[in-house]
Amino acid sequence: MFKINDNYLKLPGSYLFSNIAGKVAAYQEAHPDRELIRLGIGDVTQPLAPRIIETLHEAVDEMGHADTFKGYAPDLGYEFLRNAIARQDYQERGCRIQADEIFISDGAKCDSGNIQEIFSVDNRIAVCDPVYPVYVDTNVMAGRAGTYDPGTETWSDVIYMPCTAENGFIPDFPTEVPDIIYLCIPNNPTGTTLTRSQLQDWVDYANNVGAVIIYDAAYEAYITEENVPHSIYECKGAETCAIELRSFSKNAGFTGTRLGFTVVPKALKCGEVTLHSLWARRHGTKYNGAPYIIQKAGFACYSDEGRAQIKDQVAYYMRNARTIKEGLGAAGFEVYGGVNAPYIWLKTPNRMSSWDFFDYLLDKVGIVGTPGSGFGPSGEGYFRLTAFGSYENTLKAMERFKNI
Repeated sequence: MFKINDNYLKLPGSYLFSNIAGKVAAYQEAHPDRELIRLGIGDVTQPLAPRIIETLHEAVDEMGHADTFKGYAPDLGYEFLRNAIARQDYQERGCRIQADEIFISDGAKCDSGNIQEIFSVDNRIAVCDPVYPVYVDTNVMAGRAGTYDPGTETWSDVIYMPCTAENGFIPDFPTEVPDIIYLCIPNNPTGTTLTRSQLQDWVDYANNVGAVIIYDAAYEAYITEENVPHSIYECKGAETCAIELRSFSKNAGFTGTRLGFTVVPKALKCGEVTLHSLWARRHGTKYNGAPYIIQKAGFACYSDEGRAQIKDQVAYYMRNARTIKEGLGAAGFEVYGGVNAPYIWLKTPNRMSSWDFFDYLLDKVGIVGTPGSGFGPSGEGYFRLTAFGSYENTLKAMERFKNI
């Protein structure tokens, strides 16, 4: 008889955002006339930039003619897109990343889950706590996380690096030596980040202990401070210890069109084996590439016109972030983030649990957020709001918070 991967059965409950969606749907069904303001899931709301839309139309027209029709994409992605990424995202910032070290995909979420396949199951992972749930859950599915303790909400084989107000939401080096370190900078959910010198310390640490850093830079476009690096490869020695994940979802609004990429430097090795060769094999065997139409739209993001329009959209969301942070602060909340990221991390009032505060906001003022405990045990007592709503709804939400 066939057998299942029983590691899936170890996962407690459903995926965080699926659980939230279910609770919100049930509330909406019971209160059909109630207007909800959704500041929970990190989904964008502004339409794609005009230059991107124009390029999508152009690419669709190309698919209608035999001489410009495109079939399967190259394994790494189209060269025109990889060259633009290498030049503008890396080389212009002094990084030595080349186009053939870039793998185009359909998003950073998939890559952050799939990348663990090229590592042995007996590797120990270290994660910031709180953390984007996909990092831990996919390692649970692979059998790398050990057993779950519902009392502490932790996994026996996962090394947790608490990020709380007490340490400025900056992880300390773990007392146990990890093999794989997940860093999301700027951070989801806390909205905080690392300075260049702090990130350099992590690069030096990883090289010293022989660990690899999985560096999720999905929110780099929102960085406003000069001393915060946009890429881990701005740090000396990162090519020998780091894999970087990027996304077009939050910077260019591709949540519904799906595009991202992963950088695996050829200098990153396990003994004599390059991780680049392993990821290339996995990519070529299990993935047929992002559609040509979408990759062409991604290329439009690197045009002068596209870059300007995307910058305006990022500024729109960061105005929302500033509005939320200032509004919550004026209402007496303890607030973090919102400066280099589109997330605001707030302390729940009156020692309420994260889920109790979720229910309270939903029922009393019709605002949907994300309970901090869903991101890990150190997230208990905190709550995440996103800046991806409309400006009008953001203002309306802050008026409702004044009534709490």
